Amino acid sequence: MGFSCGIVGLPNVGKSTLFNALLQSVRAQSANYPFCTIEPNVGVVEVPDQRLYHIAQKERSKKITPTFIEFWDIAGLVRNASKGEGLGNQFLANIREVDAIVQVLRCFEDPDVVHVEGEVDPIRDAQIIDIELIAKDLETVERRLEKVQKMARLGDKKVKEELEHLEKIKAVLDRMEPLRRHKEELGEETIEYAKKTLFLLSIKPTMYVANVGEKDLPEGNELSEKVKAYAEQESAPVVVMCAKLEADLIGLEGQEKLELLKAYGLEEPGLNKLIREGYRLLGLITFFTTGEKETRAWTIKKGTKAPQAAGKIHSDMERGFIAAEVINYEEYKNLPSLSKAKELGLVRLEGKDYVVQDGDIMYFRFNV
Repeated sequence: MGFSCGIVGLPNVGKSTLFNALLQSVRAQSANYPFCTIEPNVGVVEVPDQRLYHIAQKERSKKITPTFIEFWDIAGLVRNASKGEGLGNQFLANIREVDAIVQVLRCFEDPDVVHVEGEVDPIRDAQIIDIELIAKDLETVERRLEKVQKMARLGDKKVKEELEHLEKIKAVLDRMEPLRRHKEELGEETIEYAKKTLFLLSIKPTMYVANVGEKDLPEGNELSEKVKAYAEQESAPVVVMCAKLEADLIGLEGQEKLELLKAYGLEEPGLNKLIREGYRLLGLITFFTTGEKETRAWTIKKGTKAPQAAGKIHSDMERGFIAAEVINYEEYKNLPSLSKAKELGLVRLEGKDYVVQDGDIMYFRFNV
């Protein structure tokens, strides 16, 4: 699968409670003291998508297979993590392994749950995390810059290009601003270099969870509004939710679960939105295959063409790709079945250059 979001934050902000709820289990330990989480807990969770079940019901499929995304519960960070404070080095190394960051910010007051900084301030917490990521990135860039500057004296064109990338990146980091907020300034090539050559941390796509108390559901509170305003600076998604309530929902099903959600003005668990936003943050979309045996959701990157989508199912299908029969879910949802859609001429035949859209229902023709 290979798509992962790292849940990060300062100690005692609700990270592990949230992770427990995500996994609908207690695999991630949760307790009221710093560094309760040391090794990252990793969980694979289903991406909630009602389209999958609607398709399966219409096509009378015997099996339903959803798509999944990984979440990592990463040790709590403190000031000076980039200098090795707390579990800083391990924390930063774990972040390097994930594709996107979910920052959990505490937006609730509770005298029984200590805050490592002494008082609740989600914007300060977010800035502490960013400063540590930036500091680690600066260390990486400066070390590489020293080597490249020596090599550049020899006049190698590729080395000069790398030097340009490094200088652009350093100019942003020197202002103590995360790289992800300056993509236009950096340009596509420099961003790719930052991601794939240097594996920098502050370039990773980021979303925010404003963790509020139960009494502040469903809209949030003054602190979560501050988080929304902060996130707007980088057009980052924000999910307002209560990790404690999400954990309380573990084990509840059917009417009992719906009644508890309704009591807090919610139509679905906040986790559903968190998972969907994480999925979108990674630039992922879903296409479907269906039949009597199975209806299945498949994950691909936005912009993937039909042959490569076929390759997600089997490499032979990509190699021998001929064409794809396609109908999007939005066209299909009000029809009785796929066979009826074909009868009405609504299923299109697409070739090798077709860019798959989110919600496409596909059948691939191939010959090996």
